[in-house]
Amino acid sequence: MLPLRLLAVRSAASLSSRALSVSSACHQGKAPDMNDGNKDLLVSNVRNRLREIVGASTNWSDHQQAMAERASLSSLLAKSQEEMPAKSAKDSYTEVHLPLGTDPTIREKYLNYHNSVRFGRILEDLDSLAVLISYSHAWNKELNRSPLSIVTALVDKIDMRKNIIYPDCDIKFTGNVTWVGKTSIEAKMHMSQYHNGAYSPVLDATFVMVARDPENKRAAFVNPLKLEGPKEEEDFQNGELNKKRRMELSKASLLKAAPTADERTLVHSLFLNTLDTKTVSFRSRLLPPNSVWMEDAKMKGLEICHPQERNIFNRIFGGFLMRKAYELGWANACAFGGCRPNLVAVDDILFQKPVEIGSLLLLSSQVCYTEGRFIQLRVHTEVLDPLTGHHNTTNVFHFTFRVDKAVPAVVPRSYGESMLYLDGKRHFDETMRGQV
Repeated sequence: MLPLRLLAVRSAASLSSRALSVSSACHQGKAPDMNDGNKDLLVSNVRNRLREIVGASTNWSDHQQAMAERASLSSLLAKSQEEMPAKSAKDSYTEVHLPLGTDPTIREKYLNYHNSVRFGRILEDLDSLAVLISYSHAWNKELNRSPLSIVTALVDKIDMRKNIIYPDCDIKFTGNVTWVGKTSIEAKMHMSQYHNGAYSPVLDATFVMVARDPENKRAAFVNPLKLEGPKEEEDFQNGELNKKRRMELSKASLLKAAPTADERTLVHSLFLNTLDTKTVSFRSRLLPPNSVWMEDAKMKGLEICHPQERNIFNRIFGGFLMRKAYELGWANACAFGGCRPNLVAVDDILFQKPVEIGSLLLLSSQVCYTEGRFIQLRVHTEVLDPLTGHHNTTNVFHFTFRVDKAVPAVVPRSYGESMLYLDGKRHFDETMRGQV
């Protein structure tokens, strides 16, 4: 069985397009802790490790038999959390490396047109790593396979610490469990990159995972968390606050509750700014200067969900969904702002329903709020059943981008668009509070 603490790989080299010599690039991107000769897992091996843990097949043709075999593991589930041994944060600590400088194949996969790293690929890696961290916490060394199905419930937050990600310098991911409920787990991860002789932070991410039975049908208990020291106690309390905050936000959702008095005033002000002063009619609307109607600030996409993008439970991999949503949102922000956008934050990604293999996945990106040089985007994904014509929402994604110049204001026309505007402003304000 491979160890759960993942380390080390090799050095980094230069891309010729960066106008750096090979020797100078290696000097910049070569991480000393990648030269230890360790043979542990790399980022590219994380999903293989997950398959080992749950006993999933790498062949699509064998998936039905593999899942049938997992059903027999139900008897190994704990009847209560109290009968499970407590685990510490260090039990789930995981470290993996992405050797962008030494492997041209990997570098080609991650490289974008702007000679930086495709952030959608990073989202895929974070999703896989969060699952592995959670399994590391819940691992029972006496069993050959885990009876738990651990899946991503939501991405609570991803905060960018640096805009530039170099394509020729090694990357390190670290993370561990920071909070545990009865059946849910919070995993915090950090990404850093070795450049100019030292690691520097790139992003911090918080994912919430849920544990279910072997057939992924009902909730299952996970090991409680044993707190060791003030830092772990602080992390756990922050996890409790995060849970409380999410519950409060859910109750205040504009899909459940009316806007606040200030929000209603804002919506009415937006409406008054679009009235034609010549006709003074509710039906006559004019676009204010330096503005764009919200309905003209959207993009759509379609994905056919092939077996290649399946996760270890033979549904579409959550990281793939995040990558596709991010790339559509980035394209929308780029077209709207007229220049290359930089990601500021990802927050409140909710995985409402799994996406089955063979689904037609519809993606819709909407610029829902702007302020200065910032663009707040919402990407909605839904599955279309081509036989019945029914649409079912699977995910909602929220992205905050920043560009190098002031962008037009988006103006809602309908009440529904006004609610999207207010929801976008809420997410933007929450992101900005976290940046302080």
